[in-house]
Amino acid sequence: MDAMEIAARFDLGAGAKLSDGPVAKGRQGAIWRLETSDGRWAVKTLFRPADEDEVRSATLFHEAAHAAGVPTPQVRRTVAGTVFAYAGDTQVRVYEWKDLQECDPGLDPELVGAVVAAIHQVPWTEAGPMHPWYREPVGPERWDELVEQLHAAGAPFAGRLAGLRDELVALESWLEPPADLRTCHRDLWADNVLPTADGGVCVIDWENSGPADPSQELACALFEFARTDPGRVRALVSAYEQAGGPGAVSRRGHFSMLIAQLGHITEVAATDWLHPNSRNPRREDSAAWISEVLDEPHTRKLLDDLLRTVGGTDSRNR
Repeated sequence: MDAMEIAARFDLGAGAKLSDGPVAKGRQGAIWRLETSDGRWAVKTLFRPADEDEVRSATLFHEAAHAAGVPTPQVRRTVAGTVFAYAGDTQVRVYEWKDLQECDPGLDPELVGAVVAAIHQVPWTEAGPMHPWYREPVGPERWDELVEQLHAAGAPFAGRLAGLRDELVALESWLEPPADLRTCHRDLWADNVLPTADGGVCVIDWENSGPADPSQELACALFEFARTDPGRVRALVSAYEQAGGPGAVSRRGHFSMLIAQLGHITEVAATDWLHPNSRNPRREDSAAWISEVLDEPHTRKLLDDLLRTVGGTDSRNR
């Protein structure tokens, strides 16, 4: 990539200098640091090219969130007003630079609760249904097919997935349609809610934003940042409520987005291990991805315990 070309397309100032390599990588792309006379910028390259229509709604929500005071990098558009530009053959987009620290699921739960509440109150709503990724089951037939194929291929995690198969199927019986659709981030895992050098928090990677139930997204945040610690669960919920968050986790069905999302992540990671591709060309990366679920599975007991901590209804009273 040519640093001067990027700076010109996004009007970022003079004397542009790009980092020698990516400073961060995620599932969807890599981040490079660009320094110019006007400051520092995060240049994102995507592993799969996208077009303006694909990111229009998510970018508008991201911009609305920034305008509403949610701690997040500001989107920088091109001089033509577009999100993307090409630097040579590489598609890029640009954000304000933020000094972020490493991913930490032990992040202060009060900070997490407050920022999730702020996202759920952004005055911007996208029309349309919730994407199947966040609401549909993988299904027993597909789980059985995957287990059989993984065993036949000698996958190192095949036995662990087989042992979790019945639990995953049982969890999918909890799924219920979203009750209150509004635009949510839909990817509030610890690698997207990061601590900052000044003791705050910053939310990144808004590309998956779209319609969801805030109660179901709150349940995801509780699992990711509190899990088996009752004190953290209560602190996160209390901060969320005090900040005016509209959601509440009160029944098993509120874990629907968590169950569907982790189910599909597991399915995709297993499929990528069986058939390496441009998204995950190395089997060890796919194995590491699926281990994120297998190492600390979202069992019915764990979720029921979490539900009881917040005073919700347990397994016998959906």
